[in-house]
Amino acid sequence: MAKAKKKAAFFCSGCGFESPKWLGQCPVCHEWDTFAEEPAAVHWQTSLSGAVRSAPARLNEVKADEEERIATGIGELDRVLGGGIVTGSLILTGGEPGIGKSTLLLQMCRVLSANGHKILYVSGEESSKQIKMRAERIGDFCNNLYLLCETDLGIISETITDMKPIIVIIDSIQTMYSEDAGQTPGSASQVREATGRLMKLAKSLPVSIFIVGHVTKEGIVAGPRLLEHMVDTVLYFEGDGGASYRFLRSVKNRFGPANEIGVFEMHQDGLKEVLNPSAYMLQGKPENAPGSVVTCSIEGTRPILAEVQALVCQTSFNMPRRTAAGTDYNRVNLLMAVIEKRLGIRLGGYDAYINVAGGMKINEPALDLGIVAAILSSYKNQAFDSRTICFGEVGLVGEVRAVSLSKQRVMEAAKLGFERCIMPKASFRELDMDKSALNGMTLSGVSSIYELLEVV
Repeated sequence: MAKAKKKAAFFCSGCGFESPKWLGQCPVCHEWDTFAEEPAAVHWQTSLSGAVRSAPARLNEVKADEEERIATGIGELDRVLGGGIVTGSLILTGGEPGIGKSTLLLQMCRVLSANGHKILYVSGEESSKQIKMRAERIGDFCNNLYLLCETDLGIISETITDMKPIIVIIDSIQTMYSEDAGQTPGSASQVREATGRLMKLAKSLPVSIFIVGHVTKEGIVAGPRLLEHMVDTVLYFEGDGGASYRFLRSVKNRFGPANEIGVFEMHQDGLKEVLNPSAYMLQGKPENAPGSVVTCSIEGTRPILAEVQALVCQTSFNMPRRTAAGTDYNRVNLLMAVIEKRLGIRLGGYDAYINVAGGMKINEPALDLGIVAAILSSYKNQAFDSRTICFGEVGLVGEVRAVSLSKQRVMEAAKLGFERCIMPKASFRELDMDKSALNGMTLSGVSSIYELLEVV
């Protein structure tokens, strides 16, 4: 096996897109002047004679042992991972600076090391003393956690091979350097080479490796086209840096459900789990306030109640303003157009501000009915019943369409003491449940936004 001659290519520093020539604007992330020339990916040449080939095997003859998982001791993290850490997996953790990535991983190391697991924490950004100062705020650590402040990938690979730890933390992938890739640390070539070598280590030893990745100004991990397809799991930390809540979301997971979410609250001594996110998200909800409606979203397999707020007021400009925080801006404009056309309510002279309280980002269609109800409540200046919840997808002709997992949504609302649930009529056939489980909650089915007005 021989290496081909090295060639140069152009990579986007924002998203990692590769091009054979320089481009002024990236066709993927649409950023300007982000292309830089770097060595292209190495292509391997193999000759037919003397090459070792793997023989194909029948699927029925392959023995699939049950995957081994290591419980982290942090329930919300185990939920997002699909039940624990799979041995030999490569996990990418991304988020904004200061959001809590390193803190959560350090807390995980504390619990796992206390359970007798050997862990190696590799830092390319902090010294051992800085990590020690951060660890003292979290609690006491046992002797099974080892620190390595190094950026040379060769030394790191040798250390992992010699130590054979169970878990390895790489903080962060942008600081790792390999002489084979050339260029500076953080470049597309270096990130690709470092991730590839770590992936081989994870599969061959096996060892579970967590990679910390920084995000761009658009909120995506730098070089996602180079990383996301290579790793087994991609976790994103979300939330307002000025607030105490944090959301850990699994964007990709080969060993569990994708889009699962874990909720944490930041304290002085680290991140604490939020065991009841629905109640937490509804803290501080105003009573009998126009424009405030509670809806239910499914995040992975978990139903979470959230408050949708709308403020509709007459505009002082030639063109009304439209603002959406926590949901899709274009979806809000579409729903307002449906209200204008189907209900005859003219919103062209009104500004509209939509917000999902709590800092969550929800793009599920089941949020539609809650947005419509909040807009109508604010427009008419009439409060929506604070003990009523509604969910459902709204179509372009004003129909309310069924959504998935209606039973789980209804059960979550009943558990928190809501007295009424407005939902799509088409979802009633899914509700094969005991009425005693509703805790006295009334179910109201609607098939269009016309009926929503009548029911409310």
